[in-house]
Amino acid sequence: MSSENQPKLSLRERKKAKTRAVIQQNALRLFHEQGYADTTVEQIAEASEISPSTFFRYFPTKESVILYDDYDPLLIEAFQQQPIELTTIQAFRRAVKAGFVNIPEDEKRALQERMQLVMSVPELRVASFNQLADTSQMIMELVAEREGRDKSDQDILTFASALMGAIISSQFYCFQHPEVDLIDAIDSALAFLEAGLPLSQF
Repeated sequence: MSSENQPKLSLRERKKAKTRAVIQQNALRLFHEQGYADTTVEQIAEASEISPSTFFRYFPTKESVILYDDYDPLLIEAFQQQPIELTTIQAFRRAVKAGFVNIPEDEKRALQERMQLVMSVPELRVASFNQLADTSQMIMELVAEREGRDKSDQDILTFASALMGAIISSQFYCFQHPEVDLIDAIDSALAFLEAGLPLSQF
C-alpha cells in the first residue's frame, strides 16, 4: 500500500502513536540493559516520562509493550487488493511484501529487536504464541473470504495454518540468524510452501 493511500491520522491519533512508540523504545532499551525480568513497568514509565497508570492506558501488561504492533490492518488491506487471478498463496506473499514496504527502517529494526526478545524470553514466547491465535483467525477469515468458502472448512483451516506455520518458522529462523530480514524470511518460507515443500531437492 503506497503512503499516499494510507489514511491520514488525526492530531490526537498521531500523538497517541508517538507516545506508544516512545514507551516501546524505552522498554526495549531497558530490557536490553537490565533484562526483561528485572525491568518494571514503573521503570519504563519513568523513562518515558509518564505515570504507570498512563502506561496501562497504552499497554495492558508488560508483555504487551513488546508484542503490540499495528501491522494487521496493512496486511489485510494489501491482501484484499491483490488481483483475483493470483492464487491465494501468491496473493498472501505479495500482501506481506506490499503491507510492509513503506515501514521506515527504524521501525523494521525495532520489529527485529522485539522478535529477538520474544524468542529469547520464555514468558514472552508463550504470550506471543497465544497472540498468534488471533492472527491465525484473521488469516482464516481472509482466505475464506477470497475463496468464497466458510472459515470453518477444514481445507481453509489447514491452508491458513500452513501460512501461520511459515510465519512462525521464519521467526525461529531469524532468531537463529539475526542478520536475516524477517519479511524476506517469511517470503522465502511462503515460496517454499507454494512450491509444495520440495525437500527432495536437498
